[in-house]
Amino acid sequence: MKKINIKIEAIHDVVCSWCPIGLSNIKAALKQLDKKIEVEMKYIPFELNPDMSSEGESIEVYLMRRNNWTQEQYLHYREGLIETARKAGLIYDYDKRTHYFNSAKAHRLIHFAQKFGKQEAVVDALTERYFTQGVNVDEYDNLLNIAISIGLDRKQAEQSLLSEEVFETIQKKYNRVKNLNVRSVPAFIINDKTLVQGANSVEFFIQYFERLVQTSG
Repeated sequence: MKKINIKIEAIHDVVCSWCPIGLSNIKAALKQLDKKIEVEMKYIPFELNPDMSSEGESIEVYLMRRNNWTQEQYLHYREGLIETARKAGLIYDYDKRTHYFNSAKAHRLIHFAQKFGKQEAVVDALTERYFTQGVNVDEYDNLLNIAISIGLDRKQAEQSLLSEEVFETIQKKYNRVKNLNVRSVPAFIINDKTLVQGANSVEFFIQYFERLVQTSG
């Protein structure tokens, strides 16, 4: 059977709790279908909290205020989220991951990594550093350490993080997402035309891509 080519653009935020789950599930589904599908995946930025300060904000305080939750409701939500993440092969450590941070700089690093074919490596490293280790992803040194850890040049990465040209290019990506009326993440643009939203299950994605394989034949 000849493989079909599928282009996937993952719209996500580095600090979004559900984005790594959705990404993990879609990748697990694609792995099961690797004999049928050839995939090109890229990442598009989305900022849940573009006005967040560099110090960040307590996740507990933020969610209780935004959702009008009691602490008990927040802890119940967090417990369920940790379990869902675990099933997706992820570790969310709330003893270390205590704050939401501004993610604009992190998205610049992901953009920089694209021309080296290392976007996924950067996203995976950011996920591990932030969700498991609680690292502040709004600090230049932390981002540059991630760049070095996956084999990117520190000086080039630093220039990219400060580049006005990169800022303008990423702004075009933000505008594209706005034009698609994406209000929550993760979301996935399939083959430039279909938008699939949500941190869906592995089974959902398998069925979705199986249908694409069938209709392409």
